[in-house]
Amino acid sequence: MVYIYSFSRRFCSKRRTSQQKYNLSWLTSFFSPLQQEELRELREQPVDPQAEQEIINSIEEVYFSGDSFDMVRHELEKLPPELNLQELEEYRDKLKRQQAAVSKKVADLILEKQPSYVKELERVTSLQTNLQLAAVICTNARRCLSFAKEGFTEASLGLLANQRRRQLLTGLLKSLRTIKTLVTTWLSLPEEDYPGAIQLCLECQKAASTFKHYSCISELNSKLQDTLEQIEEQLDVALSKTCKHFDVAHYNKVQLAYSLLGKTQTAMDQLHMHFTQAIHNTVFQVVLGYVELCAGNADTKFQKMQYKDLCTHITPDSYIPCLTDLCKALWEVMLSYHRTMQWHEDHDNEEGVPVTDGNGTLGADESVFDRSYVKKKLEHGLTRIWQDVQLKVKAYLLGTDMSNFKYDDFIFVLDIISRLMQVGEEFCSSRSEVLQESVKKQSVNYFKNYHRTRLEELRMFLENETWELCPVKSNFNIMQLHEFKFMGQSRSPSVSPSRQASAANPAEVPLFKQYYQGGNPFEMHIDNKEEETEDVLASNGYESDELDKSIYQDYDSDSDVPEELKRDYVDEQTGDVPVKSVSRETIRSRKKSDYGLNKLNAPILTNTTLNVIRLVGKYMQMMNILKPIAFDVIHCMSQLFDYYLYAVYTFFGRNDMYESSGLGLISSRLRTTLNRIQESLIDMEAATESAGAHGTSEERKEKVPSPHLSQLVVLTASGTLYGLAERVVATESLVFLAEQFEFLQSHLDTVMPAAKKPFLQQFYSQTVSTASELRKPIYWIVAAKAIDYEQMLLLMTGVKWDIKEIMSQHNIYVDVLLKEFEQFNKRLGDVSKHVRIPLPVANVLWEHCIRLANRTLVEGYANVKKCSNEGRALMQLDFQQFLMKLEKLTDIRPIPDKEFVETYIKAYYLTENDMEQFIKNHREYSMKQLTNLVNVCLGSHINKKARQKLLAAIDDIDRPKR
Repeated sequence: MVYIYSFSRRFCSKRRTSQQKYNLSWLTSFFSPLQQEELRELREQPVDPQAEQEIINSIEEVYFSGDSFDMVRHELEKLPPELNLQELEEYRDKLKRQQAAVSKKVADLILEKQPSYVKELERVTSLQTNLQLAAVICTNARRCLSFAKEGFTEASLGLLANQRRRQLLTGLLKSLRTIKTLVTTWLSLPEEDYPGAIQLCLECQKAASTFKHYSCISELNSKLQDTLEQIEEQLDVALSKTCKHFDVAHYNKVQLAYSLLGKTQTAMDQLHMHFTQAIHNTVFQVVLGYVELCAGNADTKFQKMQYKDLCTHITPDSYIPCLTDLCKALWEVMLSYHRTMQWHEDHDNEEGVPVTDGNGTLGADESVFDRSYVKKKLEHGLTRIWQDVQLKVKAYLLGTDMSNFKYDDFIFVLDIISRLMQVGEEFCSSRSEVLQESVKKQSVNYFKNYHRTRLEELRMFLENETWELCPVKSNFNIMQLHEFKFMGQSRSPSVSPSRQASAANPAEVPLFKQYYQGGNPFEMHIDNKEEETEDVLASNGYESDELDKSIYQDYDSDSDVPEELKRDYVDEQTGDVPVKSVSRETIRSRKKSDYGLNKLNAPILTNTTLNVIRLVGKYMQMMNILKPIAFDVIHCMSQLFDYYLYAVYTFFGRNDMYESSGLGLISSRLRTTLNRIQESLIDMEAATESAGAHGTSEERKEKVPSPHLSQLVVLTASGTLYGLAERVVATESLVFLAEQFEFLQSHLDTVMPAAKKPFLQQFYSQTVSTASELRKPIYWIVAAKAIDYEQMLLLMTGVKWDIKEIMSQHNIYVDVLLKEFEQFNKRLGDVSKHVRIPLPVANVLWEHCIRLANRTLVEGYANVKKCSNEGRALMQLDFQQFLMKLEKLTDIRPIPDKEFVETYIKAYYLTENDMEQFIKNHREYSMKQLTNLVNVCLGSHINKKARQKLLAAIDDIDRPKR
């Protein structure tokens, strides 16, 4: 039972830990029949399963620990120091119950597995029988093998060995012959034929790998590998040659060779490295050649300099040739890259042959991947190549200070860079920000210095200008000037005629397509001088000497009218006389519309005006080539116009009598413009500064001293109408210049940055449009001095106005005034013999003279001390006589200030209340004139009380002015 308990303890331990079912049928063989019977009895005893399981669970865990557990020792160690018999008996009974439960459980399991045990025992018996039969078979086999061994002889095996040795020697002979062929082939590798050489080397390597077990082959294989590496080096050199001069046949061989090596991607990486190196070497050699050529025998080691430092040694004389050669060389590199891309595009479109890598044919997927890699690499390389080109050209551009270059040279440089940017746009759709920034930096630096010099030149021109007419043809147009030829072409004038023709064509051929087979877009030529010759000047300012007689004389007689005008109207083009005649009044109307009608309406301008127009054309050339500096250029162009306008005003229009005239000769817009020009452009301190007060501020550097009128120009001689010819030439040349700016406005608006367009609009609305407004102040001075208004006032003082009867004869001062106007009319005709007086100018002159005469009449009437109703009627008679005669001398309608005089004369008849309202409504009359009007009316229909009231009203009106 102790054994059973021990076994059951181990069994229950495993069952409680792993819950496995063990096959216990074999255990019955270890028990005696008596023991088996006891087990069967235990199994048959009725026991509650739940109680039995609780008993088993109450067994200590230590009993399930393992076979080495000593349960007797364990129980003895558990005994207390003082033993109690009753507790010992109770504990013993507990152990018995546990033993009985375990024994019953084990017995149940043993009996349950007994059929399986029997069956297994039968299988073991059958296996034993089979093993005995196998032993018999093996014994018989050994006996048969011994008999077979004795049946063969050593001679038969010897024959077989000799046959095998013969076969080995035959294979060796074949191998030796192959090795001999390999050696001969290696010694005769083809040169320059890279694909053939590589193909042969690869075949030799493949054959050598077959015989690598021979010692002689290992040395040959090493030499073949070295040869293949040498071929790759030579292939890399051949690849680098395509960067400057692309040859299709040569590139075909190189690409086929790399494909045989299976290094298509590596070849493309190497190619880009060679292009980068080619750009650096090319530009360095070009610049170095010019630097050494200009340096002569200098000991400076230029070859060891960095490219950026080398560019600083380029002389101004060699700058443009070097830049041209530099761009030519870079074009060749970019053209080679472009042709390389074209070759790969054409190659991809063809049905390609299988590509090998020395180990066999590449798969279709790998070939497609290689082509995709090459395509992406080439596309990405476009930007890298162009970026390298830009950086090299930028270093060259910024290496020299071009602020002192001649204008044509600088424009030529800009044109070359513009052409290079066009190449970049076609090459990789780049906007060439690097080049634009560097060119803008040089252009701004150059333009500031250039513009400052041009302003000083303009001041010198203006101060030496005698304001004589520059003879140009009647059909003169700024587009005839060489400086504006670019506006009719998409390229600047420095490009050859053939290039201009192609540039003007909207469907212009791309540069890379045009020069694909040869040539260079930077081989530009200057246009022929004959084509640049300007035919804008007339022989004597007028294109016909037959009509050089003035027709502006007294209209009351026909003696001064040319025969052509006495006849019917003659056609100027054919000379034929129309059947229908023209009335004399029509002839006079035409005759009076423009002084100098016999002279064709050629523009009125001076040499200085023509010079300013040429400057504007040059500025626009620069702006057209380099649009990023458009605002700076337009701002400088506006300063040219501003300075010209200010000079004309200063020379001919500045007069302190403007304010006192009350005629509003200078509008608020014109006054604002003149003040702006004076503050922003004119250096007022230059003329007055002392020796120790020279300013060096940056603000003064941007300003120009105010010009001074040449001493050769006399504006005080009455015989020349106080320099009227000079005034006409100056003022009308300014108006003509403004018209040219108006003509250019649309072109300037297209190149002006959007953020700066308000400046352009303000310039045209506030400055250009005010040019014609200078006519009023300039010609007013002539009108104020041409007629003796003071004499008329004196004559009016001697007239008696308090007459008692109505007169039918006007006063003599009217005849004197009309005689002054006739004399003025005659002197205008004299001036028109030298300078054509346009109709607007004649109208302004007549308007000023009439306006001043009318105001003089009012002033004379205001000096009257006593006047009767008949005297007022005489005033009206005098004024009507003046108007009637005046209308025969001028075409101006209505007569200026006619109502100004008539209203003042009629005011004499107003009642007290109407007079007060008149004083409040007519502020155009002076305080003296209004006061005199009230005093003259005293005694007739205004009493003293009313007089005081009206004078108080006049004083209230005048008080704010004070």
